[in-house]
Amino acid sequence: MPFTPLHMGPGLAVKAVMHRKFSLMVFGWSQIAIDLQPLLAMTTGLVELHGFSHTLLGATLVGLLSGASGKHLGEWGLRILREPRHLPISWGVSFGSAFIGTYSHVFIDSVMHVDVFPFSPFDLSRPLHAIISIDTLHVLCVVLAVVGGLVWWVVDRLRRR
Repeated sequence: MPFTPLHMGPGLAVKAVMHRKFSLMVFGWSQIAIDLQPLLAMTTGLVELHGFSHTLLGATLVGLLSGASGKHLGEWGLRILREPRHLPISWGVSFGSAFIGTYSHVFIDSVMHVDVFPFSPFDLSRPLHAIISIDTLHVLCVVLAVVGGLVWWVVDRLRRR
């Protein structure tokens, strides 16, 4: 399903560790951007469900586009949320967060979906498919979200003192 919130779990864990060197806004934007192809496939049937965007090559391209557009979108979102202390988002943070987003997305979907070929067009193997069960993958994403979110919240509160 496109735009699944489970992909945000690893992002919350990374945010807890990297703080200002990681933008959860840009990470989230990259999650949406990489799933535009599956959305198009579901609504039109004209393209593969998990095609080019869900390869490492495609994730690199989507990461570049997400990093370039995510800086300004993320800053706009932070202004709307009245979080000026997180501004500005540097270009390095924007691109780094976008690439973490797109590559983690391909990794998670490679485990979960039979039609994800991360190394295509060079290799059509699926070395990560079903390496763990889908239920375990979902639990792992939720645990990362809860633990990462709590750590991020606690550290944020301590820094405000």
